[in-house]
Order: sequence, then structure tokens, then C-alpha cells
Amino acid sequence: MPQWLKNAVFYQIYPQSFYDTNADGIGDLQGIIAKLDYIQELGCNALWINPCFESPFHDAGYDVSDYRKIAPRYGTNEDARNLFAEAHKRGMRVLFDLVAGHTSIEHEWFIESMKTEKNAFSERYIWAGTPWERFEGIGGITGSLNGHPARAQLWFCQAGSRAVMADSGGFTRSPGILRRHD
Repeated sequence: MPQWLKNAVFYQIYPQSFYDTNADGIGDLQGIIAKLDYIQELGCNALWINPCFESPFHDAGYDVSDYRKIAPRYGTNEDARNLFAEAHKRGMRVLFDLVAGHTSIEHEWFIESMKTEKNAFSERYIWAGTPWERFEGIGGITGSLNGHPARAQLWFCQAGSRAVMADSGGFTRSPGILRRHD
């Protein structure tokens, strides 16, 4: 465990309901930047930001369609870079909630995995039954595509964690947004 994590005091933020700087009714990354001093005054030295990546928002943003792009409702990749820079100026750490085992049905991996011909994405998801049947999963977890025209039902993006890490260069090159802190 990194030393900084042993003494970290996190402030968790769901961006959508945090602070809105552009009057569209949705919190944004600029709003988080604007409140960094306040968060620091509370005694927090780390931020945990719920999913803020590109998503159709059928599942509160957890259904990510592009792990390399900030959802436009929250800002831009440049806003994310600025958030990291401003937080680091204050000695604060920033962690984005990366839910690599769950993707949107609009994600490239999901679309490619649905194809009947085997391809590089075929094994990234656990498929069972048909789209019309309910899936009973691991540990009593259930899921259903509820009629989505997929070749079968999806429960879990099994290779997601490794794939996101590989795709984003271990969180170091994902357009300059994510950086690993050891």
C-alpha cells in the first residue's frame, strides 16, 4: 500500500450532484475545482470521484462507453487534467472510480463481443442463454438485458479490469487524465 494512502482522508464526489458552474443543473469538474479549498479545509487530502467517463447514463454513469473520455455533461479531458493539477498544487490526490467490470452496451468491446464470429472481444464478457431469459449470476447476482438484441445475455465484463489497464497504459496515458501515484 502506498504511504500516502495510509493517511488519506477521502471526500467522495458524485459529480452530477456536486457543484454546477455552468448553470445547466448538473455538477461538473470545474465545480469540483472551485471547491478544492473548501474540501481541503474539511481535512480531506484525497478525492474519490464517482464515474465521470463518457456514458449513455442508463446506470448513473457506471455504464461507461469510453473510459478515455470525460462525459461532456461534466466537462472535458482538459478539465480533468486541470482538476488533477489544481488538486496536486494543494497536496491532494484524485482517484477516479474506474468500474472496469461493467460497460455500456454502447461500448466498443460490448458491440464487438456481441458478434457471432469470434474476435478479440468475444471472451471479454460472460454470455449465457438468450436475451429473453433472466441470468442467475455469481453469488446470487442477477442481470438481464431485457430484450436487448444481443446474441445472448451479459452479466459481467470478465476481462474488463485488465483490458482497461492495458488500453489506458496502466492509467498513465489515458489522454493525460489518469496517473498512478505510488
